[in-house]
Amino acid sequence: MSRDPFSPLRQMMVQVITAHTIATENLTGIGALNPRLLSAIEDVPRHEFVPVEIRAYAHADGPLPIGCDKTISQPFITALMTALLELEPEDRVLEIGTGLGYHTAILAMLAKKIYTIEYVDELANQAWQRLENAGIGNVESRIGNGYFGWPEHAPFDKIVAASAPELIPPALISQLKPGGRMVLPAGLDDAQQLMVVEKDPDGKIHTRDILAVRFAPMEGVEDLGV
Repeated sequence: MSRDPFSPLRQMMVQVITAHTIATENLTGIGALNPRLLSAIEDVPRHEFVPVEIRAYAHADGPLPIGCDKTISQPFITALMTALLELEPEDRVLEIGTGLGYHTAILAMLAKKIYTIEYVDELANQAWQRLENAGIGNVESRIGNGYFGWPEHAPFDKIVAASAPELIPPALISQLKPGGRMVLPAGLDDAQQLMVVEKDPDGKIHTRDILAVRFAPMEGVEDLGV
């Protein structure tokens, strides 16, 4: 079996993520990441989910361009958002913003089924091919407006979004199971917060701000006609 030349880089990336986790514990409440999550990050070939011309930078500690004016998130942010979801092996997860499929692949290793929506056709088609090449089979994807979720497969145990609406979309709240959890950035461009949204067993919503972030605005809001 040939040696994976990117494996040491993924291990170094995990070390950097671990350091960030410790440094931000006072904000996030998370001092250490679940071993299942760290194992998934080590196993998923991040370099396969970025354009070939920037593969050498795939494990760098920062966002990277993936085409269509979009980026792949900083590895620590991807890890943090996943940790905040508190995924269980039997969870059904809705992901808004597939990108090229890296976070999708991480989620797929930790949950039973991932439903992922991408607004940009070109990215969605590439993501599907990359996920297939990586042998990820428990993912269903479509091109569409993530603002409205995916009602045909609702309700979901967990929801995660990689783009920021100004306000949490009502459709996503309604498609979250009682007892479920959603992690997403929200707010105006210069005042976004990464948020945890929980729906208690009675359907009441509780929100918590985690830390300041900067994500692209959620696309598709113009379809609301406002």
